[in-house]
Amino acid sequence: MNVLFVEDEAKIANFVRAGLKEQGFVVDYCDNGDEGYLRALDNEYDVILLDIMMPGKDGLSILKLLRRQGRNTPVILLTARNELDDRLQGLNLGADDYIAKPFFVEELVARIHAVMRRSVSERQNVLGVGPIKLDRITREVTCNHQAIELTSREFNLLEYLMRSPGRVFTRTQILEHVWGYDFNPNTNVVDVCIQRIRKKIDPIDEAVWIESIRGVGYRFRKPDSSS
Repeated sequence: MNVLFVEDEAKIANFVRAGLKEQGFVVDYCDNGDEGYLRALDNEYDVILLDIMMPGKDGLSILKLLRRQGRNTPVILLTARNELDDRLQGLNLGADDYIAKPFFVEELVARIHAVMRRSVSERQNVLGVGPIKLDRITREVTCNHQAIELTSREFNLLEYLMRSPGRVFTRTQILEHVWGYDFNPNTNVVDVCIQRIRKKIDPIDEAVWIESIRGVGYRFRKPDSSS
């Protein structure tokens, strides 16, 4: 599950990031609202965690702009404020939940899962491209109706590519969104993981679904119009 986390308090940011990663979340973090807003526009996330008071755009402003543009990604507001008016303002702007600092990471994780369950009917939980089906809730993958066993990392990478068939992703983009921004950019883990996924899919379907784009990266092929 990919999470955008926008928070300017370093101490809070560090323990939340560590706690979420321990629970298997992929965390994209930044410490100011302007950058957070741009990332929210440029990338697909399962949940966005927004602090209200921070440099640049504040959390409520980001939320308002995203909802105006039709972005329905679940948003949880994080803030030291606990007044009723602030909670109501955030919820009226389209926030899915609100948690006041200080809080336990376990509670935040529970709230993330809760807003995800509530948004099930509004989000596409089963991705299907060609013969490959990926269920984002059960984390099951099939090809031509045959089950494919993937590791958590392989599943996250395949999901990331399948979200945008035909779009080319650089190795750096894949690293940042599947492994995290603090991972060594010179590693070959992306290539190794792609090869492992291919070895599991290719024996079931002879078509090459994950394509290598020389000198750039990878893309998940769009099916032919006749298929």
